[in-house]
Amino acid sequence: MSEADGRRRQVLFVCHANTSRSIIAEAVLRQMLAERGLAGAVDVRSGGIAPYARDGSLVSLDARFVLREIGIELPPGAGATDLKRQRHLLAAADLILVMTEEQRRMLAPFSEAAGKTVLTLRELAGEVGDIADPAMQDEDVFRRCRDDIVHCLTRGLERLLAH
Repeated sequence: MSEADGRRRQVLFVCHANTSRSIIAEAVLRQMLAERGLAGAVDVRSGGIAPYARDGSLVSLDARFVLREIGIELPPGAGATDLKRQRHLLAAADLILVMTEEQRRMLAPFSEAAGKTVLTLRELAGEVGDIADPAMQDEDVFRRCRDDIVHCLTRGLERLLAH
């Protein structure tokens, strides 16, 4: 794996548009790694896989808000990444973490993801189920989504680091 070939491990979070869930997961994991002195051990990225995912789409204001509540400030220009156009991120990933089973199925046609370990975030945590999309809902739904993501990453961090 990456340790042996001298490059950092690559973790890629995937959701539909890369404007909420995967952005939250990317930011939370980066913070968790930094707090443990492991910021240099893993390269963390995120992207959207849905037909409507677009490079540069604005990050949800609610996602920014619920991240700010836990001390994470996204840069003003933070935007989405379209994995249909940025396939090199799929190719580089050692571990791909999706929010839903549907997203795992959406990755199947991408040869760059073939043979990769693809887990739902809940699977990483030893659980089952999806992380539902909070889009177009109130900020309490975004908070619950953030809290679910934090819970899964906390429970699955050792597994992620061992991967």
